[in-house]
Amino acid sequence: MKWLLLLSLVALSECLIYKVPLVRKKSLRQNLIEHGLLEDFLKKHTPNPASKFFPKEAATLVDSEPLENYLDEEYFGTISIGTPPQEFTVIFDTGSSNLWVPSTYCSSLACYDHKRFNPEKSSTYQATSESISITYGTGSMTGILGYDTVRVGGIEDTNQIFGLSEKEPGFFLFLAPFDGILGLGYPSISASGATPVFDNIWDQGLVSQDLFSVYLSSDDESGSVVMFGGIDSSYYTGSLHWVPVTTEGYWQIAVDSITINGESIACSGGCQAIVDTGTSLLAGPTSGIDNIQSYIGARKDLLGEEVISCSAIDSLPDIVFTMNGVEFPLPPSAYILKEDDSCISGFEGVDLDTSSGELWILGDVFIRQYFTVFDRANNQVGLAPVA
Repeated sequence: MKWLLLLSLVALSECLIYKVPLVRKKSLRQNLIEHGLLEDFLKKHTPNPASKFFPKEAATLVDSEPLENYLDEEYFGTISIGTPPQEFTVIFDTGSSNLWVPSTYCSSLACYDHKRFNPEKSSTYQATSESISITYGTGSMTGILGYDTVRVGGIEDTNQIFGLSEKEPGFFLFLAPFDGILGLGYPSISASGATPVFDNIWDQGLVSQDLFSVYLSSDDESGSVVMFGGIDSSYYTGSLHWVPVTTEGYWQIAVDSITINGESIACSGGCQAIVDTGTSLLAGPTSGIDNIQSYIGARKDLLGEEVISCSAIDSLPDIVFTMNGVEFPLPPSAYILKEDDSCISGFEGVDLDTSSGELWILGDVFIRQYFTVFDRANNQVGLAPVA
């Protein structure tokens, strides 16, 4: 799948040095009081006593950002940074935790081919002497940290720390159809200890629920969205099924089994997985992925891609991921990707050495099938079939 196999997986060796603090989350009211915003909030959001006689519902602090579906390989949206605002397209990535964009300090070819943040043109920019370095599954950046106002949808996130790239080596980011990355993982994997955007939004009382949700469209269609502070049931059918987060770094959860026709094909005895909007495919340990590729008849071509006969798709089985006792089937229409006249497996073998054993990455191939809620308040992931 060209260069988009594993976009957002931060180098695992970096994240493992962080210890995860157990923190009781503050209520919205506590956050508003601490920031001196309670009185203003009540004036704006307390409904009139007579409002129950009117059909309009009381306002809630929820905001959405539409995402562009780029060839079913990447999903990115538009944010702005600074005063006046400077716009950038970014990947909303649950597999990392930092916000960064190219800057005028950067001399790499990748920066010249993308929009660059100019701190001298922002009256609200605050410089720091801190540096930042991030390595992804494909690509890396180094730069400095600064503070400014970040606008995401209708949310104005003030005093947000972010990275200004100085170097973006290699060709991956040069070819990328987006400018930067907005990480939505936990603070424990944030490079340089920078506060993630969603944490800062929550701490300022800008959303009414400590969660966000994602819908990714299929077949290059529009309608993809990331929603901050709420859940929209129109995007899914049935009920949300909740899976506890096992490690508060990535959005990591336990997988009970991976089966085909009721028989184990991988993840024997259980395994761990991260739910990652920044990874295009569904990745896992080479041994388990090889079993799946063999079962579905995928074979490597001269370019190293796992191809399969397009005529065989209708006869292929569902691959079932069972999590917290609930089955989440992945049909062949989801895991076989059509590219021009070829059909390519949506599985990719990647061996990641972790203390919790083998690790799978439930990327866009999986998330397109399931509306996903990332619940920070309760440290759980909610999944329901897309409508």
